[in-house]
Amino acid sequence: FLAIMAAEAGRMNRLVQDLLQLSRVEAQERQRPETRHDLAALTRAALAGLRPLAETSGVMIVTEGLEGALPILVDPDQITQLVTNLVENAVKYGAPGGQVEVRLTPVPGPRGPMVRLAVTDHGEGIAPQHVPRLTERFYRVDNHRSREKGGTGLGLAIVKHIAQRHRGRLVIESAPGMGSTFSVILPTD
Repeated sequence: FLAIMAAEAGRMNRLVQDLLQLSRVEAQERQRPETRHDLAALTRAALAGLRPLAETSGVMIVTEGLEGALPILVDPDQITQLVTNLVENAVKYGAPGGQVEVRLTPVPGPRGPMVRLAVTDHGEGIAPQHVPRLTERFYRVDNHRSREKGGTGLGLAIVKHIAQRHRGRLVIESAPGMGSTFSVILPTD
């Protein structure tokens, strides 16, 4: 009983922390970040913290485009949270023993240059009817599996709001049996 209570207390703590994080992001959503930080360095630092989780899961994290500096207007804590949420999901729901790819690539935008931060897993993929609802609070494709993996159902909602605060957007591409790519597209100036 104590082990069950400890596990449930841990789950409740994660839920409260995620709700507080989501509330903070929503409260700041209309305030644009005012200082430039290196997006590539922030991504590398977040990935360094996630390597133990990936190793425990037997997943290799492969990166592309993170070598140089990419200074853009961002909130460093929120970008770290965004990368952490996306990569944790990819490790949890990707193929065991597989790999997760994290890429930073420049892309053209309607108002100027942008950068795409893409996280790709090679897991089961997501059925098309679920994709539009993934950023809803507490929405889960598979409740049992999400709870088993420790998810709260708030991670992608947090990512969406962080992207919006940074004048960006979240794009989800997935198909059953083909894995998933979660991309955040942000302006570079």
